Amino acid sequence: MKFPENFLWGGAVAANQCEGAYNEDGKGLDIQDILPHGMKTPPTEEPTPDNLKLTAIDFYHRYKDDIKLFAEMGFKVFRTSIAWSRIFPNGDDAEPNEQGLKFYDDLFDECHKYGIEPLVTISHYETPLHLAKKYNGWANHDLIGFYEKYVRTIFARYGKKVKYWLTFNEINSVLHQPLVSGGIMTPLFELSKSDLYQACHHEFVASALATKIAHERMPDGKVGCMILAIPFYPLSPNPDDVIQTMETDHANDFFGDMHVRGEYPGYMKRYFREHGIEIKTTPEELKLLKENTVDFVSFSYYMSSCISAD
Repeated sequence: MKFPENFLWGGAVAANQCEGAYNEDGKGLDIQDILPHGMKTPPTEEPTPDNLKLTAIDFYHRYKDDIKLFAEMGFKVFRTSIAWSRIFPNGDDAEPNEQGLKFYDDLFDECHKYGIEPLVTISHYETPLHLAKKYNGWANHDLIGFYEKYVRTIFARYGKKVKYWLTFNEINSVLHQPLVSGGIMTPLFELSKSDLYQACHHEFVASALATKIAHERMPDGKVGCMILAIPFYPLSPNPDDVIQTMETDHANDFFGDMHVRGEYPGYMKRYFREHGIEIKTTPEELKLLKENTVDFVSFSYYMSSCISAD
């Protein structure tokens, strides 16, 4: 097997993991600023000094040196993300922050200087803190409109510089980490399955809307979904283990099916019925989902896992 000549070898970072400069040039706070010890610990009421003083790798100021190093490694694609709160500090602002827009202009220009193709995640675990506190993040239907405004702004600005886009990072993680993934302030143990899958629906609609806008504004642009992929295998040939594995796999397959096929699969409709899960939607939203499927699928693969009926 031989990789094609134009195969895009590269690497990845995320704005909230590398940029630092949390309060520079008009940037607003995001949910990472109340998670000083990462997603495994409870959020703080307010941003804490031990988190806000972190500069990560200071990519915000050192990106030119870093991109040069990427080029020396032979990278042909660089996956990064845009910090939503650099563009709209509160998420529901009337106008975008020009200093934030300029930073990503300069970053993408630097990538092209070395022949590196940017692959940009629109939302990567950094919902603006204001949207989380005021609206409860993606649990609220209003987030679709704020996301649309953000998307239209960055597509208009970077449409000629960025060809490849991802709508949400590891979108299925909202089921397990609703604050980190969806900016939902309600603790996980207080959320019903209906609450969680309603938030998923809001993100599906927003993703389809972003795909529609991208295809209208950027005919050559490609929009993909991004899924946290953990392949599951039955622990034994026992049919109970095999069935349990299939049902566990559905929890991840569902997100790919929604993006690629554009409709709720039968196995999830059955799951919803059996667990009393109700999703509020409209014919217009279902039509949007069906007509605006993604151009490619991406995923993060950390490990595989075994499943048993026990």
